[in-house]
Amino acid sequence: MENVNALFISFPMIVFSLLVPLVVLYWLLATVRLVPVELFERDSLRHEHTASTLVSLGFAGVPATFALSVLIVLAGLITLAVEFFVLSRLSLGLFRVPLGVAVLWAAFALASPLAARLCHKTHRWFHGQRRTLLGEMVEVTNEADADGWADAVLLSDRSCYVRLHGKRQSGRIPKAGEHRVLVKFIAGENAYRSVTEDAYRDARAHARRLTLQRKTSSHHL
Repeated sequence: MENVNALFISFPMIVFSLLVPLVVLYWLLATVRLVPVELFERDSLRHEHTASTLVSLGFAGVPATFALSVLIVLAGLITLAVEFFVLSRLSLGLFRVPLGVAVLWAAFALASPLAARLCHKTHRWFHGQRRTLLGEMVEVTNEADADGWADAVLLSDRSCYVRLHGKRQSGRIPKAGEHRVLVKFIAGENAYRSVTEDAYRDARAHARRLTLQRKTSSHHL
C-alpha cells in the first residue's frame, strides 16, 4: 500500500493525482446540471480561446471539457506506465524534476492524437450541444434563398442537419454541394455562419502568424 501511495504522490504522477479527481468532480456536477457542459465554448471561433484552440488541434465536434478530460486521462495513464516501469526503478534525486517535466510533455504529446481519435468516435453524443459543432465540416444540401438561408449536413454524421445563414452583402452565400466549416453560432436564429474550407485554413494560418508575432514582440520587450 505504501508503494502505491508513493507512486501516486511522486512527480510527475502527482499532477494527475490532482487533475483526475477534479475531472471526476466536474462531470458529477455536469451530470446534475450544476455546471454547463459547454463551459469553454463561445459563439464564434474568431478569437483565440480554449475551445477554438482545441478545434484547431483536431477536437472539433465535442465540448472542450470532454476533450480535455479524455486528454488528461490518457496522458495520466501514459505517465503512470512510465512511472511504474521506469522512473520508480531509478534513483534520480533532483534530476527527477526536469525529467518529470519532459515526461509530462511527452505524455500529452502522445495522448493528443489518441484523444482526438477517441473524441471523433464519440462526437455524436454531443450534437445537442450546438456550440460544439463549431469547426465541423458540412455539405450544403440546397441553394440559399433570397435571405441567405440554406440547409447543410455534417460530413462526419449524415443524420445531423444544420441551418446556415449567409450574408449576401459580403458575398458569403452557401452554394449547393459546397463543403464549408461552421465558424459561428447565432443563438437567436439557431443557425450558423460558415466559410469555405480554404478560407478557414487561411484564417487559422493568419491567426497563428499573429500569435507568433505577438510572442516574438513580447520576448524582445
